[in-house]
Amino acid sequence: MPRQKNTRISRDAGSELLETVRQELVRAADTARAPAMQAYMKSSMPYHGVGADTMRAVCKRVFAPLQFESAGQWSDAVRSLWRGARFREERYAAVELSALKKALPFQTMRALPLYEEMIVTGAWWDYVDFLAKDRLGLLLRREPAPMRRAMLAWSRSDDMWKRRSAILCQLAFKTQTDRSLLYACIEPALDSREFFLRKAIGWALRELAWTDPDEVIRYVREHAAQLSPLSKREALKNLLKSGRIDAIP
Repeated sequence: MPRQKNTRISRDAGSELLETVRQELVRAADTARAPAMQAYMKSSMPYHGVGADTMRAVCKRVFAPLQFESAGQWSDAVRSLWRGARFREERYAAVELSALKKALPFQTMRALPLYEEMIVTGAWWDYVDFLAKDRLGLLLRREPAPMRRAMLAWSRSDDMWKRRSAILCQLAFKTQTDRSLLYACIEPALDSREFFLRKAIGWALRELAWTDPDEVIRYVREHAAQLSPLSKREALKNLLKSGRIDAIP
């Protein structure tokens, strides 16, 4: 695509942006790959057949000239891509647009409804896990008090993907993990038989174990009767490999 001058996004320009993204993805697509990609993701939405690296390169090129005068313009642009998408890569493009560095000033609690819509309507791990780790995690770092309240509420939501997001939102926090928040978000899911919640619990604890292994061992032992075998296995996977512990409680 030829170089463009900076383009300010108006509230009615979302459809044009979607069409540009779609055209560039079509040009980059290997259509022979599309059926396998759709089958792997168990997606009702078809694929163009564009791999992750190529999709990101397309987004970088298309989004480079964009300028946003307000948080509303940015969120409208993201929503236009998300809601108008007919192929899964077009929704991936919306996720990429949400993460633009030039949109960093807009990453406030006002952005939470946007991410909530994407998580609830996306309702699958390829969207949800990135949004939870990178988007919700950023909001939690920037506005910890209101985000803490929001994640505690999400952890008890009727929507399973919001509950998973609350558990995973601190995946990248390492030593800065708010353990009380993590455990509070895990607690409502301890008795759940839902695979994606059990997996999320184990994943979140496994990430914490990289920087605080003794604490994770303590937590798993203390909650051994409540945690599912999957959650315990995931939580302690690396500690078992390293010989830090001999067996799963």
